Amino acid sequence: MIQTLLGQKDFIESLRGKSATFMLALSNTQTVNIEGITQAGIPGMIHLTPTLDSEFICTGEVRSLENIAETPKGVPTPALISRAVHLLNPYHHIELLNLGLEVTPKVAYFKQHTFELTPSASIATGANIDAEALFQKGVNFGQTYSCESDYLILGESVPSGTTTATATTLGLGYSEAKAYFSSSFKDVPNSIREETIASALKNIQNKKDLFEILGTVSDNMLIFNAGFILGLNNRLKVVLAGGTQMACVLLIINSILEYMGGKVESSNLAICTTKWVAEDKNSDIKALLEMLSFPVNAYYANFDFTLSNHPSLKLYDEGEAKEGVGAGGALMYGFLNDLNKEEITRKVEGFLG
Repeated sequence: MIQTLLGQKDFIESLRGKSATFMLALSNTQTVNIEGITQAGIPGMIHLTPTLDSEFICTGEVRSLENIAETPKGVPTPALISRAVHLLNPYHHIELLNLGLEVTPKVAYFKQHTFELTPSASIATGANIDAEALFQKGVNFGQTYSCESDYLILGESVPSGTTTATATTLGLGYSEAKAYFSSSFKDVPNSIREETIASALKNIQNKKDLFEILGTVSDNMLIFNAGFILGLNNRLKVVLAGGTQMACVLLIINSILEYMGGKVESSNLAICTTKWVAEDKNSDIKALLEMLSFPVNAYYANFDFTLSNHPSLKLYDEGEAKEGVGAGGALMYGFLNDLNKEEITRKVEGFLG
C-alpha cells in the first residue's frame, strides 16, 4: 500500500510497527488575501485553516469556528484523513509548530512550540521575512529537539503554500520547476498564480543574497523547516508528510548547502505524499526531488476514496485538494500499522455524517 518514488523501500520497512510523533507545522502568509489564489479553506476566513486543522487533529473538534474548513466546492480538509488514522492507531504524540498564525489553536495538553513569529506578508509585494534569523531558529530547534518516539512525521498546513513554494523554488534558480508544483485546485488558476509569482520574482531582480531572496518570495514554514531538518543533523528518522511544498523545503536545504559549501547526511530523511499528488497530471513531485544534489527516499500512500460513495470525498479522486495536514504521512503510518483502506475510509466518512 506504500509505493516507492525514489530510493529504496528499506527505509519505510524499517518503520513498520514503530511509534511516531505527528508534528504539524502551521503558518499564515498574507498571500492568501489575493482573490482566487487558493481554495484551502472557507472564503474570507482562509487564514483560519491551519488553526482549525490543528484543533481537529488534536481534539476531533474545531473551536475557532463553527464548521471545519472546506473548499468552496465542498471538499473537506485532509485533516480528516490524518485524524482518522490517529483514532484507528494513535500517534505516540501530536505536537504543533506555530510558525506565525493569526489565531492560536485553542488546544490544551498538546505541546505547542512557539517562536514569536508573525504571519509573513504577501509575496506579491514582498514577504518581509528575516529569513536568516528564521532559518537559524529552525536550526536551533532541530539541535535541541527531543523526540520521544521512534520517528517523526512532519506535516504542514499553510494556505496558498504551493504558490509561495513555487515562487521560492524559481527564486532560487530552479527554473525548470515551474510546471512541477501541485495545487489544491483540480483546475489550477494559472493566471492568478502566474501573476503573483511574476510579481514576487520581480521583487528579487537585483537581489543576490540567498536569505534576502528567501525573505522576499518564501513563507515561514518553508524556511524554518529547512533549518529544523539541518539542525536535526540526521540523528532522527524524519518523514516529511506532504507534497510539493515539502519538496520545496528540501530544495531550500539544497540551495543553502550549495551557498554555504556544506553537505548533508540524508539517510534518515524521507518524504511521503498521497496518491493524488503522485499521480497528478499537473505536477511532478518526483522531478522536483530529482533536482536535489543529495539522495532522499520518497514514497506515496496508495489510498483513494473509491470505496466511498460520499460526494465530498469523491472530489479528492477527481483532483481536488490532493494533500495537506500530513495526510500522506498519516496514511503511510496507518498502513505500516496494519490499517487498511476500508477502515480509514469508513472512519473519514464518519466525520461527515
